[in-house]
Amino acid sequence: MADASAGQREWRVTGMDCGACAAKVRGAVERLPGVEDVDVALMAERLRLTLDERQTSAERVEKAVRGVGFGISPKGAPPEKPKGGFILPDGAFPAAADDETEREDTAGQTEDGGTAWVKTAKGRLVLVTGALLAAAWASRLILPSEIAHWGFVLATLVGLWSIALRAIAMARAGMPFTIEMLMTIAVGGALLIGEPEEAALVVFLFAVGELLEGVSADKARNSIRALSKLVPKTARLEVGETTREVAAEKLRVGQVVQVRPGDRVPCDGEVIEGVSGVDESPVTGESVPTLKEKGAAVFAGSVNTEALLRVQVTKAAEDNTIARIVRLVEEAESARAPTERFIDRFSRVYMPAVVGTALLVAVVPPLALGQAWGEWVYRALALLLIGCPCALVISVPASITSALSTGARNGLLMKGGAVIEAAARTTHAAFDKTGTLTHGKPRVTDITVFVGGEDDLLALAAGVESGASHPLGRAICAEAERRGVGVSASTGARALPGRGAEAVIGGARVCVGSPRLAEERGVLTDDLWPRVEALEAEGKTVVIVLREDVPHGLIALRDEPRADAAQSVAQLRKLGVSTVMLTGDNPRTAQAIAEGLGIEQRSGLMPADKVTAIRDLASGGHVMMVGDGINDAPALAAAHVGVAMGSGTDVALEIADAAILRNRVTDVAALIRLARATMSNIRQNIAIALGLKAVFLVTTVLGITGLWIAILADTGATVLVTMNALRLLFFRPTALTEAAEPDAREAQEFVRAS
Repeated sequence: MADASAGQREWRVTGMDCGACAAKVRGAVERLPGVEDVDVALMAERLRLTLDERQTSAERVEKAVRGVGFGISPKGAPPEKPKGGFILPDGAFPAAADDETEREDTAGQTEDGGTAWVKTAKGRLVLVTGALLAAAWASRLILPSEIAHWGFVLATLVGLWSIALRAIAMARAGMPFTIEMLMTIAVGGALLIGEPEEAALVVFLFAVGELLEGVSADKARNSIRALSKLVPKTARLEVGETTREVAAEKLRVGQVVQVRPGDRVPCDGEVIEGVSGVDESPVTGESVPTLKEKGAAVFAGSVNTEALLRVQVTKAAEDNTIARIVRLVEEAESARAPTERFIDRFSRVYMPAVVGTALLVAVVPPLALGQAWGEWVYRALALLLIGCPCALVISVPASITSALSTGARNGLLMKGGAVIEAAARTTHAAFDKTGTLTHGKPRVTDITVFVGGEDDLLALAAGVESGASHPLGRAICAEAERRGVGVSASTGARALPGRGAEAVIGGARVCVGSPRLAEERGVLTDDLWPRVEALEAEGKTVVIVLREDVPHGLIALRDEPRADAAQSVAQLRKLGVSTVMLTGDNPRTAQAIAEGLGIEQRSGLMPADKVTAIRDLASGGHVMMVGDGINDAPALAAAHVGVAMGSGTDVALEIADAAILRNRVTDVAALIRLARATMSNIRQNIAIALGLKAVFLVTTVLGITGLWIAILADTGATVLVTMNALRLLFFRPTALTEAAEPDAREAQEFVRAS
């Protein structure tokens, strides 16, 4: 446990381009006294740890990281450039530096924001070692073999110099079993046994492999970089009767901006004037522009397509949808999948075991069987190169990072590898009804009055529900507003979870609640019950208005299912996932909705009952709970995976394990498809990494393959694994949904026409 005086510190680490790099940074600092909870995020270039500065200073942490070859700077400070490696541009994550630093960082970058490989130290090393190797081969054609021999030695030593320095630095930091150390021993050994040509080729192939790792990491970061560029740099701010251009990051809540046709929305806000279609595909992946009018919410990064909109800022720049999505993807790297944690533990044992095996191969045959020392030392050196676990270590994080980026582009947010792995195992999907399977915007359909008139009943009900967040309460208030009915003044309003709400109006306690509440209070009479049953049989939700426990009337509401709800249930069934609807509504209303969707239902559930239902389902499989992220918080927490519907609300992103930005139920199936594709990709990567090593371990011991094949197998496996993981960037988990959208819209229009 960390000392009470310890505090969390965060740095930006530059130069990391593979899982092994992150492991080196972690290893360099976790051995320091007073350092705990070390978290290294490769894609975000972040080092976060708990530090007791009475034992270790921040400067000592920075020195340790620099000592193993990486740049490090405190959070918010300009990035420190290491001697080689990729540097993520400032602004890719919310804590951006100033414009001057950003201009400095963009030097030498490609058009998409990446770093041109020839501008990196690894790129230059490839060019130098390649040129020296070619020159040595050329010299062998025109010079005596003795002189050409020294050409290969020179090429080897030049390429090995930086590798050996890094190996020594790692060893001094307590990490002797690194690829740099294995390379140094293997290549140095090859020189000693008279194989300089092969040693030079190994150094060149190693340099190429490291360069390809850096390029692959750059490609993986492109998705995050693209997200950060969605928000425009400037905004047209209204100041009195005029407008002026200001930095979008300086907008404050309450200010009003103008968004012209073709412009990107510079903030999260609410439309206060204008009607226009807004393309939200850059944010949510939704392919069809959404109509925005007064009162509608808009997201930073979306594109106004038709007419001028005046938008009031509702969230600061650091808290807008894009910033929170990027932060979520950044933080998700820390939630490591169980498979990744297992591989890390395995690799710590695997690498020393390979080194031990190589030592036995070098000494046992010559000593025990009288074999030639040179031949078996050569085979042992090749084994050392094959023993590097780089491909295995990167097999999981590369796939997870690609999946997180793909999900973010398609409006599917998952909080790390652990969530992806759990989602892939889903066997049961439980849905909340209101706001999830239905639109969550019920409307009043029937009003039955026992005392007074309809307007009086609505005034009482709206007074109780004034300020309510529940969809039924909002619908009652909306109906009162539509009819021009004044809302009764109320005090002491409070919610009755799962039953309704109550308040004091005119000195009397007024309740708006479910028939269950009326039954509990003994006022659900024999003549009242048939009226409730008749309305519920039509799929309507009935609330009873009570004044001092005397029924004053009934209000019936109906919430129509989403157009894609039935399609989502069908897609999940094809994936082998059983579905159930959990609702606090009455059995008849729930059954009417469930029959239309082809889903099982459990009705009349209190919040605690939903948790019990989730646990019952979990006893026979893996459960994904889909809800609105607010009322369903206990059930979301009880499920293996909690998924929140909603367009990036704070609660949706914070409570649940995953969030669906587009408010489309079919995206639940898309999320599971993405998770399963990711786990399949991970299994492929592990098979590639271990399979290639197993084959070449055997062929090397048998003397079939040598040093250059060994390094080619190692770097080749790393590149293959990384490129295979990058395939997930092109995976379209919502393809089935988008193909079915026209049919869904036609079905919705048919229902409306009916």
